[in-house]
Amino acid sequence: MRIALAQLNYTIGDFDLNTAKIIETIQTCRLKGADLVVFAELSVCGYPPRDFLEFDDFIQKSHSAIDTIAAHCTDIGAIVGAPSRNPDSKGKNLFNSAWLLADGKVQSLAHKALLPTYDIFDEYRYFEPNRNYECITFKGVKIALTICEDIWNLVPDPLYISNPMDVLAAQNPDIMINIAASPFNYDQQKTRLEILRANTSQYKIPLVYVNQVGAQTELLFDGNSCVLDSGSNQVASCKAFDEDICTVDFDPEQKTLTSELTVKSKNSSKAGLIHDALVMGIRDYFAKMGFSKAILGLSGGIDSAVTLALASEALGNKNVYAVLLPSEYSSDHSISDAVTLAKNLDCKYDTISIAEGYNTLHDSLLPYFKELPFSVAEENIQARVRAILLMALANKFGYILLNTSNKSEAAVGYGTLYGDMCGGISVLGDVYKTEVYELAHFINREKEIIPTNSIVKPPSAELRPGQKDSDSLPDYDILDKILYNYIEMRKSPADLLESGFDEAIVKRVLRMVNTNEWKRHQTPPILRVSPKAFGQGRRMPIVGRYLA
Repeated sequence: MRIALAQLNYTIGDFDLNTAKIIETIQTCRLKGADLVVFAELSVCGYPPRDFLEFDDFIQKSHSAIDTIAAHCTDIGAIVGAPSRNPDSKGKNLFNSAWLLADGKVQSLAHKALLPTYDIFDEYRYFEPNRNYECITFKGVKIALTICEDIWNLVPDPLYISNPMDVLAAQNPDIMINIAASPFNYDQQKTRLEILRANTSQYKIPLVYVNQVGAQTELLFDGNSCVLDSGSNQVASCKAFDEDICTVDFDPEQKTLTSELTVKSKNSSKAGLIHDALVMGIRDYFAKMGFSKAILGLSGGIDSAVTLALASEALGNKNVYAVLLPSEYSSDHSISDAVTLAKNLDCKYDTISIAEGYNTLHDSLLPYFKELPFSVAEENIQARVRAILLMALANKFGYILLNTSNKSEAAVGYGTLYGDMCGGISVLGDVYKTEVYELAHFINREKEIIPTNSIVKPPSAELRPGQKDSDSLPDYDILDKILYNYIEMRKSPADLLESGFDEAIVKRVLRMVNTNEWKRHQTPPILRVSPKAFGQGRRMPIVGRYLA
């Protein structure tokens, strides 16, 4: 039996588009001689649909799409993901299901058992967990059909009678098929492959794994669908961060898999993975929202430089507009570095001084500020004047403003609300400052695109004479290590002190993180590349004194 892995990029709620893509892929795979085409989790409606699942019309359109797809499965089978109704009135009214379509109709369903509720997941809000596990059969091949998380917990979950694959494996299936919607983070690829190999090692059954690809607002899906034989060897794989189809031939008698395709080579460096993920994230956010043009403030610093380079690659350099917004405190080299970058990327750019706008506002406030010394109030006025200018240009000419703040700044509140924290999407909000430098070096790996001076000069907001980030923050090498251990690793102050960090710095940093939660609740969506990003995957109270 020839099995095709269909790794596609879906749009949540666009049933016409998703259905057309699935049908076109089925036709393509038919020409490749495939007997069965496997698509990702909730492929028909897109993942994650969230509260769309509460609309009856949404479920009806999903079921209608299933019927349309099934009509094209006459001489070929397909496994697609979609919600299904739960007839038991005692539970939630939906299952997260895998549908086997063949001979023009629905042949069988398998429901997801282990519903994740951690980090960005909240599936138990919508779905009833399956507790009845049965293999399905297609063309005489017995398939242990599971959905994403069902194969992630090899140790039985105490909330369930048993682990799904333990029950399915006892039914002597010929092959395991897992359809998934597993988001990317820079640690995920290694972890995921370890999980897949652990399953084939434990059950001694070949495994077909199909993940979706593409961005759904902040969630980025890398694909990396693959096939493992019963010895845990990769037989074939799909590309990372791109739509792809690969086929394998399965011999149910020998339980062996063969493929003419080799395993796709993957970019293994952390900076390379983040780069590819962010480029895809920008591109999909604009395409799926119906946008085409981006604008950003270009300061000559590293963050806006990296953002411009990523956006130019994602959208095309002619669709990105860089605006230099110098103040009286902007250095000559910052302006020249910004101009050099815009020319290197061949992007449209203009220079608009903020001096007049700032002075007008400052003069209006003089009767109230009186003789009080220059402070953060004047600094924030400058940042907000810049935001006003950028948003005015965006509104007038149909651009979407890219936010250029990094994760280090977002963590400690080192940014101006309604100023440099504005934007339609945050490109670097899940990338620590030290990682931004790594990204810059990756972007420059073949030639100098980002000027070297933007990389090597001390970072500064340039909102007052001689200002440096280090005036307000610990060195980024230290700050980012503390932030990573606190945010990603959830280590306590005691843990951090035991690791050798200075007590005064730890207390200061954690206080800044916790007291600036209110700012982060008002930021644009952040493209997620880490195991713990700000946003829906990190839900902290705004008012709280823990570790404060």
